[in-house]
Order: sequence, then structure tokens, then C-alpha cells
Amino acid sequence: MRASSSDFFAALRILAEHKAEFVVIGGVGAVMRGAPITTFDLDIVHSRAADNLERLHAALVQLDASYREHTPKVLRPKLEDLALPGYHLLITRFGPLDVLGSVAKGASYADLASRSELFEIAPGVRVRVLALDALIELKEATNREKDRAVLPVLRRTLEEERRREQRGG
Repeated sequence: MRASSSDFFAALRILAEHKAEFVVIGGVGAVMRGAPITTFDLDIVHSRAADNLERLHAALVQLDASYREHTPKVLRPKLEDLALPGYHLLITRFGPLDVLGSVAKGASYADLASRSELFEIAPGVRVRVLALDALIELKEATNREKDRAVLPVLRRTLEEERRREQRGG
């Protein structure tokens, strides 16, 4: 059964409980960093290491994930497909989830993890979230209309984040 509205934090909790290694990017990552935007899906870039793929796959099973574009026939992500650098545009019981093996210019989990920070989303539940400057670079590299539209908001949020850091809080 699919949720009528999205609960991205519930999906993130399940991914974290399975100890899947991933970085939150996109709109949810921007919102977690304070950007006043709206988003309709959760985007993650996952580690394609074999042990992580098993944990990620188990989380996707618990999330009841299936591919969005195959609505008449339910297709589930396969472990071997998650090892590829492509995109998996899924729907889960908590809303849309885009599971990405790599993003703009082939950036992988390893490339993005070093530019992320851990955020506690519930007591003892932490997830990696991409830094705003890195997210801006990704949006610039993809250069899609929807990404260009949100760039001014992300840049302004980054300016405010840097001012807060300079003030010590």
C-alpha cells in the first residue's frame, strides 16, 4: 500500500536502521540544511560496495519499493541493479525515493560523502546530508530548468549559513 503523502524522515529512518550508507542530496537535503523550498521526492546517492548493497536492498524491501515508471506491473529493484551507476526512480510506502548510483559528472557516494555531514533525524538515528556548496555545484552541473530555478534560494541559504558560522552559532 502506498502513502498518499510523503514522509521522507520515515524512509530515512528505515534506511539508517538497516545501516545503509548513502548521502541525502536534492530538495530534502536542502531543506535539512535550512533552505525554504518544497520537494516531492527523496534523493540519495548510495555506496555501491557489496555489503552496503545488501543492507540497502533489505531497506528497500521494508519500504515496499518499486519502480515508479512501471505502474501497470510492479517491478522491484534487484540487488545486482543497485550495483550500477544509474538511477532507480522508486515509489515507497512513504513516497517517492530516487536511489542514485552516481550523479552529475559521475560523482559517486565516495565523492559526496567527504562533502557531507551527519544529521541526527531522531534520537540515535543519523544520516549523511550533502553540504550546500556541493549541492549547488551538483545543481549547476545538471543544469536542468528545475535546478536552475532553485539555485538562487540555495545560494542565499548558503550565505546565511556562512554568516551564522562566522557569528559562532
